[in-house]
Amino acid sequence: MATLKDIAQLASVSIATVSRVLNRDQSLSVTEETRHRILTVAEELGYTKHLKTGESHKLKQKIAIIQWVSEQGELEDLYYYQIRLGIEKRAQELDYDILRYFNDQPFTLSEEVIGILCIGKFSRAQIASFEEYQKPLVFLDSDTLALGHTCVITDFSNAVKQVLDYFINQGLDRVGILTGLEITTDQEEQIHDKRLEAFISYTQELGIYHEELIFQGEFSAQSGYDLMKHAIQSLGEQLPSAFFAASDSLAIGALRALQEASIHLPERVSLISFNDTSLTKQVFPPLSSITVYTEEMGRTGMDILNREVLHGRKIPSLTMLGTKLTLRESTLH
Repeated sequence: MATLKDIAQLASVSIATVSRVLNRDQSLSVTEETRHRILTVAEELGYTKHLKTGESHKLKQKIAIIQWVSEQGELEDLYYYQIRLGIEKRAQELDYDILRYFNDQPFTLSEEVIGILCIGKFSRAQIASFEEYQKPLVFLDSDTLALGHTCVITDFSNAVKQVLDYFINQGLDRVGILTGLEITTDQEEQIHDKRLEAFISYTQELGIYHEELIFQGEFSAQSGYDLMKHAIQSLGEQLPSAFFAASDSLAIGALRALQEASIHLPERVSLISFNDTSLTKQVFPPLSSITVYTEEMGRTGMDILNREVLHGRKIPSLTMLGTKLTLRESTLH
């Protein structure tokens, strides 16, 4: 088990300073940078004795979260909510305060903010405006490495391969996809779905690509319903026996359309969604889904930002998190 001496050595401070920081000694005069360095080292070493102490009334350093969806949109898409939740849980452990901003509303960043976490998709113009704050920036769920910014993303390519490999192993080689187009909140840039790109590439590689089995709308339950209803009407008996929905919301809408048409899951159609929010277990049949570790994405982003704040790292990096195919009753297995 880690000791105060171990923490002191790695944080380059005295044992007495470590003890007083971990015990939240209000009389201690120490910089916020030193305090966070000690807390970070303690956490990395698994030292937890200090966590049972009461809340400190000392002013904490502030981290900003900029959420690309609206507050209402976040409630409608738990994916982005869970990323934010992961950030906030980790920030609390690291003793930061959080300021939340929703990008659909004009805002001015507080001067007290020492670092920024951006969740979702942003245009180059929006990113340029964030750069003007001259604070460390980390982007979540958006590949910004080519723009010179550190980011944390999901491995979409292997996730889609997991889905298609599963269907093929079940003898289902005629696979449709339901996906959506997204536009940045300033209406400047259209975001192309990486899952669709991976789907097209891999089905072409396997020789099972069918352009007529691609259905594109918005990332919402209503769009999933409309797309599946159109698929049922236009394809008739040629409706594929397997569908991949690029979000849980799309899948839930599609499920309703299938049920209205008396098309049974998984006997006639197998359905796999993406994200695996709590919604997948609240419908019948429960949905098989690609599990995305959204809270871990938030925690990872917070850890990276914390290191950049403490050590002034200027080298952009990309962190890619893996996924898992979670099978439930909407697929044959």
